[in-house]
Amino acid sequence: MSAGKLGAILVSPTMIVLALVVAYPTIEALRQSLYGEPGLNEATGFISETEPFVGLDNYQAVFQGDTAGVFWNAFWNTSLFTVSTVLLETVLGVAMALIMHQAFKGRGLLRASILIPWAIPTALSGLLWGWIFNAEGVANALLPGQILWTSEGWASQLAVILADTWKTAPFVGLLVLAGLQVIPEEVYEAAKMDGASAMRRFWSITLPLVKPALLVAVLFRMLDALRMFELPLLLVGRKDSVETLSMLTQFEASNTRFGSAAAYAVLLFLFVFAVAFAFITLLGADLVGDSEKKQKQKLKIRRARRIKNEEAAA
Repeated sequence: MSAGKLGAILVSPTMIVLALVVAYPTIEALRQSLYGEPGLNEATGFISETEPFVGLDNYQAVFQGDTAGVFWNAFWNTSLFTVSTVLLETVLGVAMALIMHQAFKGRGLLRASILIPWAIPTALSGLLWGWIFNAEGVANALLPGQILWTSEGWASQLAVILADTWKTAPFVGLLVLAGLQVIPEEVYEAAKMDGASAMRRFWSITLPLVKPALLVAVLFRMLDALRMFELPLLLVGRKDSVETLSMLTQFEASNTRFGSAAAYAVLLFLFVFAVAFAFITLLGADLVGDSEKKQKQKLKIRRARRIKNEEAAA
């Protein structure tokens, strides 16, 4: 049996599962988005008990009238939560990874404690932060004044951003830590012998070599944040200031408007796909570790030159 046939056989179970759980629901959502609600057909005047075929009317309705305002509000909320949470989680995750990578007493306990927020289910996390941001909760007890964290406005958005950052920053830290542990210690020793400071070693060695793992973590977090649903719904509720595209899709489906719900789902899928495609296209080389190989080659050349200069001076 050739290697190609063997590879196809080994991959076929995964492809079948992906076809069942990804391809079929996507095609079914696309089909459902082309049908309207049963009831009075204004064009014919007849009442239909089945869902009539309406073509692209559901998509057209998304961008027209009051529906357009609801869609763009959810779109900008989704984008705001994605950008802000991923940025904060990246900074905090790198800091966590650097701390967990150090050798000190109690490091195992620190790693376990940092990963606890990520292990907590999102629903439970939303209820926990709902208690913290309650009008009589811990947040208002520690801060001056009385802030209505779960009402409309910037306070509810900030509450969602803080809660999501607290929960998922350890995920970024865990992936970055895995990248840190494969960096050879000889690289840092050579940099120290060259007189590089701690900050210089971070920017010139640590960050470039850990970049592939960091980009994978950022990509996963972006895709997850674009589908944010449980946390804002449980923490704040269905309010305009925190409504996301996933929440809007669920609201339409719960009101038996399955055609428009499917249209929102398809648009969300295209949004997530476009972001992932752009991210991988622009940074695809770094995702597979090409920059890491180039950096290691540069360090080897620099080390060889240093050794050659020492031998020449001797």
